[in-house]
Amino acid sequence: MGFAEELRNGCSADWDAAANHEFVDRLLDGTLTDSILRHYLVQDYQFCDAFTALLGQAVASAPTLQSRLVFARVLGGFASDENTYFQDTFDELAVPEADRVAPLLAAVTRDFDALMRSALATRSYPEVLAVLLVAEWLYMDWAARAGAPGAWPAQAKHAEWICLHNNPEYNTWVGWLKAEFDAVAPSHLEARGRVAAAFTEAVRLERAFFDAAMAA
Repeated sequence: MGFAEELRNGCSADWDAAANHEFVDRLLDGTLTDSILRHYLVQDYQFCDAFTALLGQAVASAPTLQSRLVFARVLGGFASDENTYFQDTFDELAVPEADRVAPLLAAVTRDFDALMRSALATRSYPEVLAVLLVAEWLYMDWAARAGAPGAWPAQAKHAEWICLHNNPEYNTWVGWLKAEFDAVAPSHLEARGRVAAAFTEAVRLERAFFDAAMAA
């Protein structure tokens, strides 16, 4: 078993609760209300700055050119396809500019942003990968529940968010990221513990983020 699977199994309760969350259920069957989706996307968009910086740090600290190029391609896609989805959906949901740029942040949003920036500040390739991996892998897991595109909800604001995390290119990226994470897993006990702590906290916050969206 690789380090990634070991860590995922160690926090399976939070992981499974997030991947099978009521928020996900409603997104997948098309019954998620606009008010919940609006809150979720406004809060989620606030991670884009830190997430982009994490991808940039991965480019800078990756051990090989091949790895750098993978992160560079993902960074380009994130800046185009995913950002376009946010802006288009914000327009559809009539989200004002102030809420796109500087909304009132939920406590879990602040905590998740802080975790990303903490990993960024370490400049540790394994710790950066730990946070990136949770964000991408867990989303692949819940999006896989949607099945084939023909079973997706009809409204684009739901289906396109699923599509961003359920397609062959995305699945290949997550598989590569897991393998890269396993390949650079630290052997030193203290460093390994820091990476594990970052991974586990990211999973906890993913679950809490869905909880907060539903509560709002």
